[in-house]
Amino acid sequence: MTSKRVQQLQEQGERTRARIVEVAQATFAAEPAASLSAIAAAAGVGIGTLYRHFPTREDLVFELYRHEVTELADGARELLATRPAREALRLWLDAYADFVMAKAGLLGALRSGATHGQFAQEAYGPVAHAIQRLIDANEAAGTIRHGATPDDVLLAMDGIYNLDPDSDWRPRADRLFDLIVAGLQHS
Repeated sequence: MTSKRVQQLQEQGERTRARIVEVAQATFAAEPAASLSAIAAAAGVGIGTLYRHFPTREDLVFELYRHEVTELADGARELLATRPAREALRLWLDAYADFVMAKAGLLGALRSGATHGQFAQEAYGPVAHAIQRLIDANEAAGTIRHGATPDDVLLAMDGIYNLDPDSDWRPRADRLFDLIVAGLQHS
């Protein structure tokens, strides 16, 4: 097989995988208990193709989680490109709250499951990098004190996990994140 053909097959496999992830994301948003065969059909692939890319349902859910964490983290860069640093930080914290509340059931199950460590590791890097980007921009703008680390901010943000996603959680999250931003400011 020629290297050009191998490259074509790899690109086709990447497109197929991306299509499965895209369809699964929309399908699970509408029906969390959707079957993998329904996802395969909606993606226009056979069930064997889906299983070749994602041998288990957990593998597919994990890939969706990884994809969504990456989107969340990339949001920091996008906000910093269009907003002042302090506003970008606050808006990103809102996006983080939305993400956590939307994933509350999944994250709750994962905290007690064997794969929790793997999910946490996958999320930590991109989220910490996004927070560092926001910290750096705010330090450069003089809107926060120097020396805060992503771990400091993540620890302060942990309060979001104590909110009930089935309640009116937004006002409490807003107060929590306003306190975090105020605490980061110069005294």
